Amino acid sequence: QVQLADAGGGLVQTGGSLTLSCAASGQTYRIYGMGWFRQFPGKEREFVAAVSWSGGTTNYADSVKGRFAISRDITKARGYLRMNSLEPEDTAVYYCGARDVNSYKWDYWGQGTQVTVSS
Repeated sequence: QVQLADAGGGLVQTGGSLTLSCAASGQTYRIYGMGWFRQFPGKEREFVAAVSWSGGTTNYADSVKGRFAISRDITKARGYLRMNSLEPEDTAVYYCGARDVNSYKWDYWGQGTQVTVSS
């Protein structure tokens, strides 16, 4: 099993920046990729960004391309999401997820961290 602890959310003004972090522990060798998702009130969780654990290949939702940057530090078993030019529409609970090397599914999740962007 892999345990994830995400942190770094908070309140920021429009145009501001935040960096979320995700600390992985346990059987971290099971991580194939790490990603960030967000959930708006009353909505399904949606994909934001992902990075492959070994090669560092990234991909992003169109809504955040050019504003958000995902990265990972394998030596520390941590992932990050740098969010720039934040907009009120980015207000959501953000979740760190990890994809399992065997199932290729997003089997592991953090507890979520609230990001609120004020106008």
